[in-house]
Amino acid sequence: MQTNLTLRDGRKLRLNTPEEEAQITAGIAQDPDTHVPTDAEWAQFKPLRGRPPVAVKRPMLSIRVDPDIAAALRASGKGWQTRVNALLRQAVEQGRLQA
Repeated sequence: MQTNLTLRDGRKLRLNTPEEEAQITAGIAQDPDTHVPTDAEWAQFKPLRGRPPVAVKRPMLSIRVDPDIAAALRASGKGWQTRVNALLRQAVEQGRLQA
């Protein structure tokens, strides 16, 4: 069994022996304040990565706009693309743009 673990930066860590692991596990089991999570509980601890799934995926669109327009949109802050989408939707719904 491997007794040391070498990290990428060259440091070495000494791993617990099976006997030490058994003592640690026994100590944890005797502690009344300890709770061993179930698999379902562990699943809740896992961080969700990326965007949440959506019912309808919006296609990516690439358009060319004047630099000052792009700068003004980005300067409006976080969520500017969502606001542009809302403005375009409003224009389509009002009949100013034909879908």
